[in-house]
Amino acid sequence: MTSSERVVVVGFGPVAARFIDVLEPSLASGAVQLTVIGSEPEAAYNRVLVADVGVGRTSPSSIALSDPARLASLGAEVLLGSGVRRIDRARSQVQLDDGTVRPYDRLVLCTGARPVIPYLAGLNPDPLHPTLPAGVTTLRDLADARSLRSVVERRGDVVILGGGILGLEAALAAAEEGARVTVVHHGDYPLARSIDDGGGRVLASALRSQGVRLVSGAKAVALEHSDGGAFTALRLDDGRLVSGDLLVLSCGVRPRVELAEGAGLPVDTGILVGHSLQAHHDEHIYAIGDCAEVRCTSVGCADCQGNTAPSGLIGPGWKQAEWLAEAFAGSLGADAAGPSGSVEPLGSDFSSTGARYVEAALPPVLMLKARGLDAVVAGDVSADPWAAQEDGTAVALWADPQQGSYAKMVTRGGVLQGLVCVGLPRAAAELVLLFESGAVLPADRSALLRLDGAEAAAAPSSLAADPAGIVCRCAGVSRGSIEQAAVVGCSSVAEVSASTRAGTGCGGCHSDIRAIIEQHFEHHPASV
Repeated sequence: MTSSERVVVVGFGPVAARFIDVLEPSLASGAVQLTVIGSEPEAAYNRVLVADVGVGRTSPSSIALSDPARLASLGAEVLLGSGVRRIDRARSQVQLDDGTVRPYDRLVLCTGARPVIPYLAGLNPDPLHPTLPAGVTTLRDLADARSLRSVVERRGDVVILGGGILGLEAALAAAEEGARVTVVHHGDYPLARSIDDGGGRVLASALRSQGVRLVSGAKAVALEHSDGGAFTALRLDDGRLVSGDLLVLSCGVRPRVELAEGAGLPVDTGILVGHSLQAHHDEHIYAIGDCAEVRCTSVGCADCQGNTAPSGLIGPGWKQAEWLAEAFAGSLGADAAGPSGSVEPLGSDFSSTGARYVEAALPPVLMLKARGLDAVVAGDVSADPWAAQEDGTAVALWADPQQGSYAKMVTRGGVLQGLVCVGLPRAAAELVLLFESGAVLPADRSALLRLDGAEAAAAPSSLAADPAGIVCRCAGVSRGSIEQAAVVGCSSVAEVSASTRAGTGCGGCHSDIRAIIEQHFEHHPASV
């Protein structure tokens, strides 16, 4: 029995910030002694918006997610710029890089993911502690953002290696701010692993129209350097050189599992945790976010079938953080009634309350949101629209390459199995709602396309106006919650974000939030 529960959090990114935020009442009451250990000199910030910092659209302070001074005032110990050398499970303590230790009753690993560094001649850093040459960045942290900013400000040449969502969003933002941008990628078009052929070609054309140069079907093999060792060009396997002032590596991420693995905890793609988010075989250690792989030890568990690897998306990480913090607080509240006011340590699991965390069954929705270009891909979009489908699959297809618009809807029994939408934001929003709810599409599929027509621009669709419809996918905030925030006086995206957390993830819903606010105050001017 102890006076309070010692909770140590390793990692101080967006997921850790959300966990701490939900746990704050327990910290303020003294039920928890909290230590937060972050390897960066800055407290938690929204990594998804680092590219916006890099092109000057926002500031580091605007994407901050936590206030260390406030946490310290509540009694928390916040260690910035500190690494953890090892976990001593036998003594229930972590050893820091400076040799000091911090004991724990509960250890929460929020170590996140690290950028994948490709194998290229002239680029062979330590994979666990990479030191990249001058002129090469991964656009993962604020230091990377400063590197991009210096090039964008002088309208230099930016080369982005990788055709995924984050790379494309950075490319579009940098190009719009005046930089000359080249995207080098493997496939015939960007997002080749997810999108269909028609959608990929329209997307590629739309990117070029936005000023982004594409080098497709390319394999990078080496870096060229100046006499001082700085990056000057990317060499391809056919001998071509793609020159630039900055190389941005956007080749995906890999969960940080080394600390857990070194402590003897089971890992696969991520740190293996069960449905209480506890690490396998250690009831005092938990993992959440990009480093955690939810797969229990029960053979045949229906919730653990299929791919259990971390999604790499902020939304699932936040849901894990909220679930675990609430479970911690619930256990502390239930056990805190001892005669001396002391708090029993948390139980080995939360089974006594029936609590069980299960990952969402729906496949992820990939969303590219940029000024002048948006694209959404979800589900299985591989069906051939011209081939007979024995299982009743039907494909509706529409394209206007000159206008950068494309839609593909794959249905079975009228229910969406997959979708692609490029350049049709309102139709895409409606289709995502239909996809996630399992609703039947209208018999006339073209009705959905009309949502982006001039005559429909001023009026929201019936589904888009549904109060239960999710506007912010990252934080899971509904339209109704945003409307309620406007009712009580929130008149800007920032104020709605502070009140509801909507818009604090990828930022792709900012325009939707702004439209809801404007719609409310248009009809209720007296409440301004």
